[in-house]
Amino acid sequence: MSDTATPAAAAPGTAPVETPDEHRTHADVVRDLTSRWPEHRVAPSLGRISALTELLGDPQHAYPVIHVTGTNGKGSTTAMIESLLRAAGLRTGRFTSPHLSALTERISIDGEPISDERFDEVWAELEPYVAVVDERRIDGVACTFFEIMTAMAFAAFADAPVDVAVVEVGLGGTWDATNVADGGVAVVTPIDLDHTHLLGSTVAEIAREKAGIIKPGAHAILAGQPLEAAQVLLERCAEVGALPQREGIDFGVLGRQLAVDGQLVRLNGAEGPVEDVFVPLHGSHQASNAALALAAVEAFLGLKALNPDVARAGFAAVRVPGRLEVVRRSPTVLLDAAHNPHGAAAVVAALDEAFDLNPLVGVLGVMADKDARGLLQTFEPALTHVVVTQVSSTSRGLPAEELGELAAEVFGAERVTVAPRLDDALDVAVGLAEGEGVGTPGVLVSGSVVLVGEARGLLVGGRAEGAPGTATPDAEEDPDADWDPLERDLGGRDDSYEPTDEERELWT
Repeated sequence: MSDTATPAAAAPGTAPVETPDEHRTHADVVRDLTSRWPEHRVAPSLGRISALTELLGDPQHAYPVIHVTGTNGKGSTTAMIESLLRAAGLRTGRFTSPHLSALTERISIDGEPISDERFDEVWAELEPYVAVVDERRIDGVACTFFEIMTAMAFAAFADAPVDVAVVEVGLGGTWDATNVADGGVAVVTPIDLDHTHLLGSTVAEIAREKAGIIKPGAHAILAGQPLEAAQVLLERCAEVGALPQREGIDFGVLGRQLAVDGQLVRLNGAEGPVEDVFVPLHGSHQASNAALALAAVEAFLGLKALNPDVARAGFAAVRVPGRLEVVRRSPTVLLDAAHNPHGAAAVVAALDEAFDLNPLVGVLGVMADKDARGLLQTFEPALTHVVVTQVSSTSRGLPAEELGELAAEVFGAERVTVAPRLDDALDVAVGLAEGEGVGTPGVLVSGSVVLVGEARGLLVGGRAEGAPGTATPDAEEDPDADWDPLERDLGGRDDSYEPTDEERELWT
């Protein structure tokens, strides 16, 4: 079937498939989609996505699915799983969020984002069906941006067609739009506190929500977890008859050592150790993600070992932008999308292990609902100086002046500079890093996925879909992207929006 095929079968009597409007540009399509209920306004229901995928013939059931959830490490683990599957000769689909530069990054086939043209075609094919569901106002809400993106990914994968889809959860698990798929393999990366106003105030409550992707009879691949999370996940496995595999018991990292531009790891596979695996990512957390990915792929293959040479080739080909990514030299400039203290701690440990940067100047921007103080406290021992800035492509960023006040309390005022514009912040940070005249200077940009996307646009290039010159990865599991659900910010696109009475009732 060609890349331009229509979606998998639609139910009889539903709206006809329309061809793309030749006068509507890709930017128009992006604007149409992002003007909907944004993905950081979670409307917890599977009603709309279920109705939509049913009209499309349930394309998510046309191929096997590996489903990935957790608090940190989902994106890296998803990328590793897909790379291993492609190395094994399978045609893959990958759905992930957020994006760093372009919306099309979220839907990949065989390791490549779908083209703007194909993206627009898929939306044109789905749009009449979305209109049918919108009219029903299921649970008081029209189809959300994330629900539509999820349905588009499922339809594109069925059209390709793919041999297997690797699907990253947006937010949580049970009520996430991706959970209309039944993953034969469910992967749970480490769980920690995040999105507490939506998922629960304890690790156990958050784990219970994420455990919803573990389906009857599935293989559950579980990263090392806090005890309270592990208990919930294992209870879910027992409840639905899923087969759990636990890091440190059934699989794991047997050893690792530093290597140029990454690390060399020894993994415990289905039939014994897999030696000399190069992972082009830094930190012990990425080694653990690699073990998780290998276990997931071997479970998908029926608990059979992946050929070691195939595993080595798959891991070596992994590319995950925005994870301790070196984008400049002299001085070294690193980008990392850590957005909570747990993620920041992993970055600090990896910096200490893999980089000898001194002075190291941080450029930090944080979303206003995040634990900014916790992030600053975690980064403080690693940073000589911090330049605080503000995310520009969404109004949800914590104002630089506010972040600067917090930073002064944590770092001391003499170690803090406030630069609201990111380009200015980068210039200041580079100057501070180089100003010492000794050592190996470096700059770390972190604190928000959105900020890293903006920085990548400035330092690496690439198209951004939003405010001019910036990226707008507003994602349901951005995890920078949740906010007061009654204040429906559209990232500067439609500040005049007012929630309907039904939407207000849903959230009160």
